[in-house]
Amino acid sequence: MVELTSKFPADSLTEMNEIVLPNDTNTLNNLMGGKMLHWMDICAAIAAQKHSNSIVVTASVDSVSFKESIRLGDVVTLTAYVTRAFNSSMEVFIEVYANSIPRGEKIKSNEAYYTFVALDSRHRPVKVPEITTQTPEQKEKFEGALRRRQVRLILAGKMKPEDAQELKNLFV
Repeated sequence: MVELTSKFPADSLTEMNEIVLPNDTNTLNNLMGGKMLHWMDICAAIAAQKHSNSIVVTASVDSVSFKESIRLGDVVTLTAYVTRAFNSSMEVFIEVYANSIPRGEKIKSNEAYYTFVALDSRHRPVKVPEITTQTPEQKEKFEGALRRRQVRLILAGKMKPEDAQELKNLFV
């Protein structure tokens, strides 16, 4: 079980548990990647909704890493929180742990960054509250979020590389 500590911003912290059932697995009895991404999207969206108090839509998913397989019967714990809020978008970090209760094993399986946009009742973007950081981990993720955002915008063709000042600062 993931312990909820002060390293997570309380206003958006979301924890979700799922058990891997036969219908969730591939022919190797491991959790299918698509099912994992589905669960991650739900958990991250709840964190974004809690922070923004709005309906949210997924804008991007990046840096998904699959480190360890999750087996049939494992309990999956997903923990998500908003790392930074921009105008109407929010970056959400999510970690995934697999718990094999009979074997007494807990492993970190996945992590990723999701971006969500908050919408009003007419499905138009709305401003979201700022994030207040308190711990060193929160501050590190908050500061890195601007660089990750610039990479996303460049890859989406919405920003020119020469305009990405935060990324330039890494090399100057």
